[in-house]
Formats: sequence, structure tokens, C-alpha cells
Amino acid sequence: MSQKLGKASVKPEEPVYILNSASVVGTKEGQGPLGLLFDKVGEEDMFGCETWEDAESSLQKDAVGMALEKAGLKPEDVSFIFAGDLLGQSIATSFGISTYQIPLLGVYGACSTCGESLTLGAMSISGGFADKVVCVTSSHFASAEKEFRFPLEYGSQRPLSATWTVTGSGAFVLSGSPGTGAKKARARITGMTIGKIVDYGLKDSMNMGACMAPAAASTLEQHFIDFASQPGDYDKIITGDLGKVGQKVLIDLLNDRGYDISEQHMDCGIEIFDAQTQDTHAGGSGCGCSAVTLSAYILKQLEENNWKKVLFMPTGALLSKTSFNEGKSVPGIAHGLVIEAL
Repeated sequence: MSQKLGKASVKPEEPVYILNSASVVGTKEGQGPLGLLFDKVGEEDMFGCETWEDAESSLQKDAVGMALEKAGLKPEDVSFIFAGDLLGQSIATSFGISTYQIPLLGVYGACSTCGESLTLGAMSISGGFADKVVCVTSSHFASAEKEFRFPLEYGSQRPLSATWTVTGSGAFVLSGSPGTGAKKARARITGMTIGKIVDYGLKDSMNMGACMAPAAASTLEQHFIDFASQPGDYDKIITGDLGKVGQKVLIDLLNDRGYDISEQHMDCGIEIFDAQTQDTHAGGSGCGCSAVTLSAYILKQLEENNWKKVLFMPTGALLSKTSFNEGKSVPGIAHGLVIEAL
């Protein structure tokens, strides 16, 4: 029986379970509204390392180690690890998780990488190619600023439309079985919709929420078509890091297509920081934004049956220093997963 559904979706014959997860964040994230929910908050954002890039690698290493420990597994119990980050050549990943010696499939979807890695991990299990996999991604404010904008020493001003890259890493252990007792799974993945590149020609890298919102609208519309669903079928429709600007654009775009998600929509970038006290302008972003929010907050709501079913959809801006300096636009992409309570 084919597990392909509609034009761009996958519906596994059997659910894929999120056996456990872990979240590691920086100091600013620890001071935010979700601060008490994260597994580990760094005492300082260098995490005892000499460079920002090494600090981001340590985030991934710690997140994977904690997720495996919470799931009661060792690295040799894992078939594959799907991992990625925002840095050139994914160096946060390659230097962060090499010690685990788990067969690696590196992925890049910019800030949508959490959704992409979970989708690929779930598909590998559902297809019978793996029993257990780990999915991990990370971002670091300082390493991302150096990669995409200016080093912190430059002291550049940020417009109000800009988002603040989250310092954090989220790791997830997926399994084909729900576990038992103390090792019972946290939630189950029951569907995925894979996004396509959407480019409206926007070139403002300081307003990535607006650049990514069209991709989010495209994937959401396709998801509703493929699954014959409506916004009201979900307790929450959760984007990764559109922020306040991108949220408004997304809601407007979907209203034009006949879908009103205003009641269900939530954005990880809005939830992770306190806009009134933390001076993060439009909100949070980065690979780690949706990953740590999923691990620490969203899965908790599903475990406690506050929510039964959510559509989790991280978004990514597919730009680089080279493309920006050559005057290219900022394409976007978004991948969605249906995650349900057990």
C-alpha cells in the first residue's frame, strides 16, 4: 500500500513515535517565557568553548547525548542520525556529533531543518529502512550573525522587522514502537507534507518572516488539500520562526486562499521570547527555534493532553552571503508534520 498522499504528502501506514527528546539553550532563551521547560540552559553563551562555532557544536553534542539518555539508548542502538545547522558546510554538526559515530545523513533546510530532518527520519522508519533514528539541529545567535550578517563586534543596528536567532539545539529520538513504562513515547507522527521552494522576489534579509511566509502558506494549503483537512482539525498550527511580521503575512495569504488559521496559529519565534522585556524585535528564528520549542513546550502540551493534534511546520529562508551580495532574492521553504498525542 502506498504511503504517498496527494501531491506532496506522506501518511505512514503506522505512526512513527517521538520516543524522547532534549533541548539545550543559551542564556537569553533561558530568561524567556519557556525558560523553565528547557533541559539545559547554558551559564554563558560560549558554553566553555573558544569560538561561537564550537559553542554551537557543543549544543548539538549535549542535546543528542541527553535525548539518548532519556530514551534509554546508546549510540549503537541508532540506525541513522539526520542533522544540520545554519553554518557553511554544516560545521556545527560535523564537529558536534562526530564522537557518537552514528551513520550521518546531513540535511539543510535553513530554519526548516528540524521539520526536514523529522520528515526524513519518520520516512526512513516507516519505509522499514531503520528502527530508531535521531534528528537534531541547532543555531547560535553569534555564529549565525557572523555567517549571514555582521560579526557582533561591528555593532550593526537591527530593524524592527528583524528576528533574533535562537541559541539552542533540539534532538529527537524516533522509533517504530511506542515504548512502555518510563520509556513510553512522548507523541506520534502521523503525517508529513513536504514543501517546495517559493520565491516572491523579496530581498530584505532583515525581514525573513515576510520572505518565508509565502512558503508557509504554500505548504499549508497543499497539506489541507492532500489530507482533506481544515484549520479547525488541529488544536494548533505551529510555524517555526515567522515572527510577528511573518505571522500577519501568512494569515493574510491564507485568508486570500479561503483558509482562516488566525484562531489556531502559533509561532515558535513569538513564543520563545518576551517581546516586551527581551528586545528581540519581531521574535525568534534559527534552526534551534522550532526544535527547542517542540521538545520543551509543544510535546509537553501533547503529553498532558492539553492538545490532541498539531500541525508543526518550521520555515526556512534559503539565502547565503553569496546570494545576498549578488543581489538575489530570498526564497523560502516549509515542511509540515502532523503530531498527535498518544
